[in-house]
Amino acid sequence: MRLLVLGRSGQVGWELQRSLAPLGDVVALSRADADLEDIDALLQTVRRERPQVLVNATGYTAVDRAEGEPHRADKINRAAVDALARWAATADASLVHYSTDYVFDGRKPAPYVESDDTAPQSVYGRTKRDGEVAIIASGCQHLIFRTSWVHAARGSNFVRTILRLAKERSELRIVADQFGAPTSAELIADITAIAIAAFTTGRTSLPSGIYHLTAGGKTTWYDFARFIIAEAAERGAQLRTTVDAIAPIGSSQYPTAATRPANSMLDTGKLKAALGISLPDWTVHARRSVAELLEGTTA
Repeated sequence: MRLLVLGRSGQVGWELQRSLAPLGDVVALSRADADLEDIDALLQTVRRERPQVLVNATGYTAVDRAEGEPHRADKINRAAVDALARWAATADASLVHYSTDYVFDGRKPAPYVESDDTAPQSVYGRTKRDGEVAIIASGCQHLIFRTSWVHAARGSNFVRTILRLAKERSELRIVADQFGAPTSAELIADITAIAIAAFTTGRTSLPSGIYHLTAGGKTTWYDFARFIIAEAAERGAQLRTTVDAIAPIGSSQYPTAATRPANSMLDTGKLKAALGISLPDWTVHARRSVAELLEGTTA
């Protein structure tokens, strides 16, 4: 099987190169090799590679900047995705794509299921939702994974930011009224590989559609920050901030250009039932991200 990964330098794209290797011939391209803003060139590249499975692990993810660049976000998150999906439909290829909790408004008191109505409150969320719609409308074979609070030992993410700030400041103020499940790029990539194997062989009941993919458990950004600092301190990191020096604040005290969902919890029951798997608690991989960042094993 020939697999093409777009976004090899990103958090998920980097891990996919490892997790997909046992499935066949994996070609991984960076944004410089396959730019979603140049749709004609992008399609030329995809046609040249002729993958049986196209994995789109790239996109416009600068949530706040998207508010000032709606056309660019739309081109990358919707128009390019639409073009990839239509190519997949004509080439009889499968498309794997990643979406986000931002497609919801975050007001539901319980975890969101795949069939819940979307109501994005930001440009980023709207363009990601429109990308989902385009894929489904194309009629191609597809797996759309919605995830949230992604972290890894490489790239920009909350774990890296907290560790940096904790070395610079004696106190931190972290939002405590937004809930979610921190999910590692490693976990996303591993489940993607399992799903692709099942999807392409028909060994399990995994039809085309949207699936929620996050780690288990629930936390807030505030408690996530406390976990990171506690883990780092236990490993001997020299930090200015202690766990007790982290103060909880409300979202209104930390204004951002884009509105964040208060509830980012995604129900993963559909995916777990389809694949016959369980998903680890968020702390398992978060602990690994902290350790790897402290050890400096990745860029």
